Amino acid sequence: MKVPMVDLTRDYAEFKKDIDAAIYGVLNTSHFIFGEDVAKFEEEFAKLNGSKYAISVASGTDALRIAIIASGIGPGDEVITTPFTFIATTETVSQAGAKVVFADIEEDTYNIDPKSIEKKITKKTKAIIPVHLYGHPANMQEIIKIAKKHNLIVIEDCAQAFTAKYKINNQWKFVGSIGKCGTFSFFPAKNLGAYGDGGLITTDDEKIASNIKTLRNHGSSQRYIYEMEGFNSRLDTIQAAVLRVKLTKILKFTELRNQVAKKYEKELKSVCITPVVKENCYHSFNYYTVKFDSKETRDSVSKYLTENQVANQIYYPIALHLQKAYTRLGYKEGDLPVTEKIQNQVLSLPMFPQLKDEEINYIAEKIKEAVGVKR
Repeated sequence: MKVPMVDLTRDYAEFKKDIDAAIYGVLNTSHFIFGEDVAKFEEEFAKLNGSKYAISVASGTDALRIAIIASGIGPGDEVITTPFTFIATTETVSQAGAKVVFADIEEDTYNIDPKSIEKKITKKTKAIIPVHLYGHPANMQEIIKIAKKHNLIVIEDCAQAFTAKYKINNQWKFVGSIGKCGTFSFFPAKNLGAYGDGGLITTDDEKIASNIKTLRNHGSSQRYIYEMEGFNSRLDTIQAAVLRVKLTKILKFTELRNQVAKKYEKELKSVCITPVVKENCYHSFNYYTVKFDSKETRDSVSKYLTENQVANQIYYPIALHLQKAYTRLGYKEGDLPVTEKIQNQVLSLPMFPQLKDEEINYIAEKIKEAVGVKR
């Protein structure tokens, strides 16, 4: 049985009639840049997410870059984040002229550890970027507490976590509505995926929202009048139209992902460590990531799954602080021990709302066979 990590053809089948109509609607108006679907999508996204402003951009990477710059982060500043993430989280900090500072992660959620954050704060620290990895919210209660204590900006990287929720001060909030800004990716394989690249920034801060709108359009809020240098980072109207359709079912699809996760857990809890979901968190399960006792076991399971046509992926095999791109920062092996342990143990399995029971059972069966063969 062949099982993909994500099946976008099944996803398209769920929406085909409405998406086709939405795309043809844009083609008929031929308003491809800043068409009405863009503003409507931003309004609908903000309403669902509980944010005052939602500003769309060309990608999740641009969302980070523009949110960082719009928040006033730049040369001379330090930004604390996790090394266990995709490089977009950190390259955008460097590209804004600030310095990346890596903190270690929690062993159970794989998210940035607030205790490690505290140890990394200096007089130059300007911001914290927690990543809600795989769809599980970071410990925002403690992170916000630290940020308030040291007067720091918090930018949530929500690329893998749209519709994840966190209970803070006895109130459930969607990720991206807790910090100063939230950044989102609409890469096709995300929970809310476009048919190409796309991204968005949420904020309740009017000044930051204004800066973002200006920065995404070449530093201009009025045609041919430039307040600053900016970027060409606009969400195409066709992508906005597609996303508007898919947004209508996003909460249902996140719940289906949670149901898939429960089925996985039932089959795998005796074989490997399945994802932890903290009591004050609602997981969006962009990825379903299990953990094994060693790199040798993890790698043998991955190899066996691949041989049996089950897609799998390691997010992430080498943490950023050990990558060539960041040798200038001077980190060495042993500096962030939890991260370095986890990178050798995790494995992500197929995860999408339409994953069938027989596929889940087949995947679980092959993992059990692999572990049995190993032993």
